[in-house]
Amino acid sequence: MLSIVFATSNPNKTREVKEMLPEGFAIKSLQEIGCTEEVPETSPTIEGNAIQKAHYVRDNYGVDCFAEDTGLEVTALDGDPGVYSARYAGPQRDATDNMDLLLKNLADKSDRSARFKTVIAFTLNGQTHTFTGIVNGTIATKKTGKDGFGYDPIFLPENHKISFAEMDKKQKNEISHRGRAMAKFLAFLDQLPD
Repeated sequence: MLSIVFATSNPNKTREVKEMLPEGFAIKSLQEIGCTEEVPETSPTIEGNAIQKAHYVRDNYGVDCFAEDTGLEVTALDGDPGVYSARYAGPQRDATDNMDLLLKNLADKSDRSARFKTVIAFTLNGQTHTFTGIVNGTIATKKTGKDGFGYDPIFLPENHKISFAEMDKKQKNEISHRGRAMAKFLAFLDQLPD
């Protein structure tokens, strides 16, 4: 079984990624390698943050790992909240506060198009590989659904009339930004020599 360190302290992301993994793969947490501090993410880009986190773990703990960063980019807000998606309404990183602020900022906008973007960065033998997943959609006018996390209750993926939070896990994982990035990452892992 291939065991890979996932450089995140977000239990929702860990759970979602574990659900996408086929047999033969296992996720190791940061806590399992002794990393209890907050991994820095100070890059101005989503890709930069993913790379920064993966490099931090590799450089400080001596293990290859993968990290991901995700952002919601809203067209009418010039791509905001983007890299600041988790902290959009403040350092408390509260999903409800973030959604409420986003809906308020879009209240007078006719263009509600947006996209979710995930970048996975994987360090292996001194090299860094990145895998990007994007899903286009629109921001709803109100929250719907009870599943998912983050902005899921207000994001309607393209060609769907329900939010990510209204979808079952399997349906969301098949079309989501994270699911698309993970599919590319897993395809890369499949090509690696044993």
